[in-house]
Amino acid sequence: MPVFKVMYQQKGLDMARLTDKLNDALVRAAKPSDKQVKLSDGGGLYLLIHPNGGKYWRMNYRMGNKQSTLALGTYPDVSLKKARTRRDDFRKLVADGIDPAAVKQSEKVAKVDSYEAIAREWHTKQTANLTERHAGRILRDMERDVFPWIGKRPIAELQASDILAMLHRIENRGAVETAHRTRAACGQVFRYAIATGRADRDPAADLKGALSPVKHKSMATMTDPKAVGALLRAIAGYAGAFVTRCALQLAPLVFVRPGELRHAEWSEIDLDAAEWRIPAHKMKMKEKHIVPLSNQAVAILRDLHELTGRGRYVFPSVRSMDRAMSENTVNAALRRMGFEKAEIVGHGFRAMASTLLHEIGWKSDVIERQLAHAERNKVKAAYNHAQHLPERKKMMQAWADHLDALRDGAEVIPIKRKA
Repeated sequence: MPVFKVMYQQKGLDMARLTDKLNDALVRAAKPSDKQVKLSDGGGLYLLIHPNGGKYWRMNYRMGNKQSTLALGTYPDVSLKKARTRRDDFRKLVADGIDPAAVKQSEKVAKVDSYEAIAREWHTKQTANLTERHAGRILRDMERDVFPWIGKRPIAELQASDILAMLHRIENRGAVETAHRTRAACGQVFRYAIATGRADRDPAADLKGALSPVKHKSMATMTDPKAVGALLRAIAGYAGAFVTRCALQLAPLVFVRPGELRHAEWSEIDLDAAEWRIPAHKMKMKEKHIVPLSNQAVAILRDLHELTGRGRYVFPSVRSMDRAMSENTVNAALRRMGFEKAEIVGHGFRAMASTLLHEIGWKSDVIERQLAHAERNKVKAAYNHAQHLPERKKMMQAWADHLDALRDGAEVIPIKRKA
């Protein structure tokens, strides 16, 4: 083995040392020069020091009459001990007549075409079309329940039985809805892999009916007029943050989904026209939606505009004007006012409005359109964001007046509205 000289420092003095084998101190102290320096460790392993100071592990080996070089990583990320281990592993392959370069390449391909790599690639491309909350939930589900079990495997090798075993782990902890949601997301990843030429089929599609059905729980709400009146009086007297009180007051007037309410932006609201136009990407059904604003809703928003109108969000976070209100804010406020989770939740204002408006006598089509429920006819759905709008405006004002009467304790007799 050739003897080489390594420069290092000891007590502030430049020293030189002759050695025929590397050690940690010499590797750490080795200095660059104006040309590449090659420090051999034996068995084909050497440290290549570039003039810029970079230190690279390399290994020379011979297959037949051909000499080749492998990159084993950079120092200090790859220590001397780890570099020697990699050298020894590759020398065993050479002894068995296997080219280490081919093995490294196959491992690289497997990593690029692994389920996790493709899933993350798909997720990055989908993020622009999803709400921040939805995109975050998909990735969290994958990182917790999918990647640990099938993430490192080549996606083209996965079978329906592999996916089902992973989904059963989710189902067995009682998270049946999460299991169904994960199966759907896996299917989208497989279809993306097919489109990009890295898989031939979607095994998740074979699992329809293989999981326990989801038992949907209705959201806690109030439909008794006296109970609704008491709730509205409690909201009117809420002593917490002003922004939270405004959100509580507006929620029953507009009965949108909680996420749509807290992500409301001032640019979407026209107070003069008394309309809130929610863009499609914020809606559950991915269709733009118009919320006619009653006089009461406009009054609440005008008061709030003086406080938050210079920012993006109508209901900003208490920590940052650049972020929307926390998803727990409204429910936490209801709990502080003494209402239990089984009595009312933020989402329950929708069921409250639906039930009472039907009792009052408003047409089901008008109510359903204002609730922004899915339209099965896709062609019709493309144009129905403004459907029944004149009648919806009348209904929203009548609903606000009805809530005022309940709050003020008036005796309200449900009378069928005239056609």
